[in-house]
Amino acid sequence: MNMMTPWHLDGWEFAALAFAALLVGFSKTAVSGANTVSLAVFAAVLPAKASTGVLLPILIAGDVLAVLTYRRHAHWPTLWRLFPAVAAGVVVGTLFLVWADDGIVRISIGAILLLMAAVTVWRRRTAGAEEEPDGVTTRAGRAKARSYGVLGGFTTMVANAGGPVMSMYLLSAGFRKLGFLGTSAFFFLIVNTSKLPFSAGLGLIDADSLLLDAALVLFVVPGAFLGTWAVNRINQRLFERLVIAATVVGGVQLLVS
Repeated sequence: MNMMTPWHLDGWEFAALAFAALLVGFSKTAVSGANTVSLAVFAAVLPAKASTGVLLPILIAGDVLAVLTYRRHAHWPTLWRLFPAVAAGVVVGTLFLVWADDGIVRISIGAILLLMAAVTVWRRRTAGAEEEPDGVTTRAGRAKARSYGVLGGFTTMVANAGGPVMSMYLLSAGFRKLGFLGTSAFFFLIVNTSKLPFSAGLGLIDADSLLLDAALVLFVVPGAFLGTWAVNRINQRLFERLVIAATVVGGVQLLVS
């Protein structure tokens, strides 16, 4: 993969990746979707496609910490309804990566993120959030879960950018803060782990990328502790606004980069 190892990076480059890894830990335990900034940093320091292979194990480390923190709050009926559609999206995303270049990938994901943020804001202003996440049992709820699931699987495979898409889905389904974090923690641990063979098969993960991961994963832990501390100090309204804002920022970054 011709990947840089830690000693091939200069001090500022490694510091930027370390900050991005810390932000992964924070996003997994506090403001899901904020790691789109991490995605942009990795893509700026490393080759765009190769950066997704380096970032994936770091995301999994953050997922493990999030599951350990919020495992009691997961809503499994929602997860089971999402997984088949997500699997289809991962397959489509894998085929897309074989065909698309870096520019097409960035534009596609950025446009999807901005569209999802706009739809979520519009829905919440016109209809309000549902009382309970069990709304996914209705026909409309199942259709929404399938559409978001395919988009989530596609974006997470193509650019590790599934967080904002699923954040928009969970917000639109009426999840409160802890249920949101617990459900997304298990969702991304399972999905990101299932992506490993696809990424390795595409040559995005190899010995060099794993060596860089070993140096960066240590920064995920303090980020996760910072997120756990912060989430108890963020009220529900601010939490939702931060999630949507992080999604918009990530989408814009991908479009203009």
